[in-house]
Amino acid sequence: MGKDTKDYELVNRKYVIGGVAILIVAIYIVRLFTLQITSEDYKKSADSNAFLKKVDFPSRGVIRDRNGQLLVFNQPSYDIMVVVNEARNHLDTLEFCQTLGISREEFDRRMNTIKDRSKNPGYSRFTEQLFMSQLSDKDFSIFQEKMYRFPGFYVQRRSIRQYQFPYAAHVLGDVAEVSPADIEEDDYYQPGDYIGKMGVERSYERQLRGEKGVQILLRDAHGRIKGSYQDGALDRRPVPGKNLTLGIDYKLQALGERLLEGKIGAIVAIEPQTGEVLCMVSSPTYDPRIMVGRKRSKSHRELSRDAWKPLLNRSIMGLYPPGSTFKTSQGLTFLSEGIITPQTPFPCYHGFVFKGLRVGCHGHGSPLPLVPALSTSCNGFFCWGLYYMIGNKKYGSVQNAMNTWRDYMVSMGFGYKLGLDLPGEKRGLIPNAQFYDKAYKGSWNGLTVISISIGQGEVLLTPLQIANLAATIANRGYYIIPHVVKKVEGEPLDTTYSSRHYTKATREAYDYVVQGMRASALGGTCHELSRYDFEACGKTGTAQNRGHDHSVFMGFAPMSDPKIAVAVYVENGGWGATYGVPIGGLLMEQYLKGSLSEASEAKAQTIQEKRISYGLDER
Repeated sequence: MGKDTKDYELVNRKYVIGGVAILIVAIYIVRLFTLQITSEDYKKSADSNAFLKKVDFPSRGVIRDRNGQLLVFNQPSYDIMVVVNEARNHLDTLEFCQTLGISREEFDRRMNTIKDRSKNPGYSRFTEQLFMSQLSDKDFSIFQEKMYRFPGFYVQRRSIRQYQFPYAAHVLGDVAEVSPADIEEDDYYQPGDYIGKMGVERSYERQLRGEKGVQILLRDAHGRIKGSYQDGALDRRPVPGKNLTLGIDYKLQALGERLLEGKIGAIVAIEPQTGEVLCMVSSPTYDPRIMVGRKRSKSHRELSRDAWKPLLNRSIMGLYPPGSTFKTSQGLTFLSEGIITPQTPFPCYHGFVFKGLRVGCHGHGSPLPLVPALSTSCNGFFCWGLYYMIGNKKYGSVQNAMNTWRDYMVSMGFGYKLGLDLPGEKRGLIPNAQFYDKAYKGSWNGLTVISISIGQGEVLLTPLQIANLAATIANRGYYIIPHVVKKVEGEPLDTTYSSRHYTKATREAYDYVVQGMRASALGGTCHELSRYDFEACGKTGTAQNRGHDHSVFMGFAPMSDPKIAVAVYVENGGWGATYGVPIGGLLMEQYLKGSLSEASEAKAQTIQEKRISYGLDER
């Protein structure tokens, strides 16, 4: 009995030992399979010892103005790359830091950042990682002489943007290093790559950036480059980015920026027939050349702290009451809806006076119909027009009347983004019946909302939308979505920027509004435009403000064959005729004539030298 039990235990032990041995062998086999077949570590290590994959960055597309003037181009730059797996041993860190002019702490910080997967999600110790970007020619030459002493470090030739002139910063934008969010959004990018951050550089990034190339270089056992692998058969050449031609006229842009010096405001000019933006000025602005290379971060930080907000593109982000420029849209609506005829007169007793409500106006003849009402910018006329429209029984209710009015405004490009090809455009505000029902608990009428008829109250537009209104009137009833880019090399422009958008107003209504704007230029509130030998049409605006009123102008020229439509907005500039009209006229002359006359240049110089006090730190 004892012997049998002993034999049984020996047999069981044999099976246990055998099972353990088999398990150990199986684990080794699985591990070997993992290391040699499924794991990339050894393959990467072997490949990194034999090959070096070197990215060839494409040259970014250049940008020109509508006349072929170069605005943005590329300059050579040099980045230092590191393969961490190769740099771990035999690196004289002290000499390396002295060569680049950095401290040991800075070296450690950069290396730690490279290895931090939260900041560098594409990190691999076998591939090139960005250590330092944008070396100058001098620093590059010093480093190149000693590079053989620093195993694992390489030089990557790149290019950086250069801006030819100190103009159009908000339009052109700038280029900077990609963020983790950029990398996550598009796997084209790797840490250290550059991407457009603002303006055209951002909105046309895919066209401008091109396609990366790659060189596969063969290395010997000591890591020295021996030449191209398979004579470059597997290399891929970079594809340069596409060049852009803008609708911007840089001389017109330069003039606009001159005229708004020392003022807060915006200018937008559009070619009516094409929708191409001829100039887009936001003031204050900044020199785009300070947003280049390694100094960009410091410059951006200083601009973002500036009380004048120079980074804000007021031409598309500024939300303003349009003032009396908005009266043109009201005249179009009242005529098209049959609320008035071209001969309908309304009284103006120094303003709109009815049932205890008064909306003031300056002195002029009364009563008067539409064309002279536009010429003199009569508040009373347009208040009466809106009052009769909102109360008209044909709509059935004030809500239906209000929404009909809103539909006309939306058809003219208000209340929503126009779709400009730049980032950051705002939509403005056009109220509807629901807006007022909520504000007044359903109890309101035409008198309640009367101020919207003269571009005040709840109505808010961007300078771009005001310029687009001028372009629509110039075209007698349609607009093409404004766009900054005129042409992309090698591809057609998006059809979005060639389609006509017709408004709800009639062609006859536009003809009468054009007459009113021409009359304004000949002897009305825009009479200064009469000095030009081209037929200019204009409409002033004096937008009420808690402080000094804003000076606004909208117009186009020539009347019969419009080439330019322009909007000018100067915060706290006073009457529309104070700044808006003279600035608008000078821009028209510059574009239509190619230069300013001697008298106009003197006027431009006077306007340029004028400063408006805004209670900010004066520049």
